[in-house]
Amino acid sequence: MSKKDKNNDIDKEQVDGVQNETVEVEEQVVDEQEAGEQVIEETAEEKLEAELKQEKEKFLRLFAEFENYKRRTAKERAELFSTASEGVMKTLLPVLDDFERALSHIEDDKEAEELRKGVLLIYQKLVNTLQQKGLKAMEVEKGDVFNADNHEAITQIPAPSDDLKGKIIDIVEKGYVLGEKVIRFPKVVIGQ
Repeated sequence: MSKKDKNNDIDKEQVDGVQNETVEVEEQVVDEQEAGEQVIEETAEEKLEAELKQEKEKFLRLFAEFENYKRRTAKERAELFSTASEGVMKTLLPVLDDFERALSHIEDDKEAEELRKGVLLIYQKLVNTLQQKGLKAMEVEKGDVFNADNHEAITQIPAPSDDLKGKIIDIVEKGYVLGEKVIRFPKVVIGQ
């Protein structure tokens, strides 16, 4: 072999070595790029999953708020319907009181029996109509224990006996409830 051939062989070997190194470097670069792309893809997937989770949470909160709003407005509407006539009922309560006073005074007069029957009939009709609309008289009796949450004390007088101290001695005005709401507390006199 001549020197030329030897140099050619060395050059070929060097070229082949360089080419092999280049291929290896290229393969390594490609591997690194693929690994980088996988990392990027994994990072992108994680971001998308996190965003999706966040959006789901927002949606659930919004849905819960809307459900609470619907429940609250339905409850308010029901309360409004049950107490819509409260103003009218409050203005009719003095009329009921006047009927009761008239009936108690007419009972004493024997000559006005027909008048008493007519007034009683009108009174009962008014009471029945108001009861159909949800008005109820509060049950309070003489001798009941006074409760500031359920009664309105007009005055205190000395108790006729020791067992009536702190108890209701007289009922000045009846109390009324409309649905579940007290629209007028009973006015009472208590013993001290």
